[in-house]
Amino acid sequence: MDVTFLLNGETVQVDAAPTRTLLDWLRIDRALCGTKEGCNEGDCGACTVVVTDENGAKALNACILFLPQLHGKAVRTVEGISGPNGALHPVQAAMIAHHGSQCGFCTPGFIASMTAAHLQGRTDHDDILAGNLCRCTGYAPIIRAARAAQDADPPEWLDDDDAAMAVSAQPYAPETIDALAKWYAAHPDATLIAGATDVGLWVTKQLRNLPQVAFLHRCTDLRGIDIGTDTIHIGAAATMTEVYAVMQLYHPSYAQMIRRYGSEQVRNAATIGGNIANGSPIGDNPPALIALGATLHLRHGDVTRDIALDAFFVTYGKQDRASGELVTGVTIPKHAPNLRCYKISKRFDQDISAVCGCFDIMVGNGRVTGARIAFGGMAGTPLRATAVETALIGRPWTDTTINAAVAEFAADYTPLSDMRASDHYRLTVAQNLLRRYFADSAGQATTVLEVRA
Repeated sequence: MDVTFLLNGETVQVDAAPTRTLLDWLRIDRALCGTKEGCNEGDCGACTVVVTDENGAKALNACILFLPQLHGKAVRTVEGISGPNGALHPVQAAMIAHHGSQCGFCTPGFIASMTAAHLQGRTDHDDILAGNLCRCTGYAPIIRAARAAQDADPPEWLDDDDAAMAVSAQPYAPETIDALAKWYAAHPDATLIAGATDVGLWVTKQLRNLPQVAFLHRCTDLRGIDIGTDTIHIGAAATMTEVYAVMQLYHPSYAQMIRRYGSEQVRNAATIGGNIANGSPIGDNPPALIALGATLHLRHGDVTRDIALDAFFVTYGKQDRASGELVTGVTIPKHAPNLRCYKISKRFDQDISAVCGCFDIMVGNGRVTGARIAFGGMAGTPLRATAVETALIGRPWTDTTINAAVAEFAADYTPLSDMRASDHYRLTVAQNLLRRYFADSAGQATTVLEVRA
């Protein structure tokens, strides 16, 4: 299928297989080998490129980015970040001056991430570079280079990346929810691809063939976030970067969990609808959304329906979603000041949760008046702790009540043991997270970012 985009300032037209990755095409077809293949699953950042569209520049992993997702956009690889006659971008000059490279394998990815951030005017370098791994140089000189370049003006040669190109949408990339819903109802066995942070691994790791696909990146009406008087509606194709920005304003504890959700590159691509629809028992969004009492919106053809999100997950690998029915969005309360989200993983940044627990407990006149508690990693689906909630509601908000309620976790969950944690560890952590919430509600420091010797 014909795909047209800008590559390092020049228009290219590619007859692409739907699931051909940008990384493979760059290295094999274009001999642009500066973009490296490391993990080939979006974890190491060696393949990072700069992608510009109508929303500006962002860093993305080329290894799990399919060529049709680039239609009408602009791509800069490390070869296109420098300017005419070899003029260096400020971040490239700073990396040299501050000795930010040794073996150099990871350096192109760092340069691309730093360039995207530089175009955005961002200075939160630790967050920006959390998705780029370096095994030999160490991060100190790289961070020093990013700081040294942050106040320099973006070079003029990047101004060419105005991605408002006069290109038409392809049949497998509909521009409206109406068109997508009609097509998907007629092709229920097709794969819907939004950010490809999960589907990309089906191709790169499982070598799966996906004969029918639809790309959702042109469905702008599937992406919006609408903030109402009492609720927030999030379109299914909203990226986790976009969700993070809104949650910082309204649900800061949820936002802090999102900040650890993948990397900058992954959050720029991953969508909230994709995270929900794949039904993973260790997805980090569902526990937070279930604790908030979220409503899920689905559509099949012209028929729409709404269900409570906690009813969507039936059992492992099965959701309450008919063939050809798609997730269109989710609605949550605008205010939930008692919400707390706790992600437990081996690494603080960019790691899959062993346990993710979210709590929204209401207390009035010293007694628990309401409670919603949900966990990921504790069962075959994200699941509420209904027995624990029952043990709390109506009782005094005290240590005695907490100690009685923690025993009920064994009634709610029978966790499995796997490479990330044992069943005993998971159950113990869940119990201790309720105690952590109690301490948190009393204003005690409870995170590794707050506790000081």
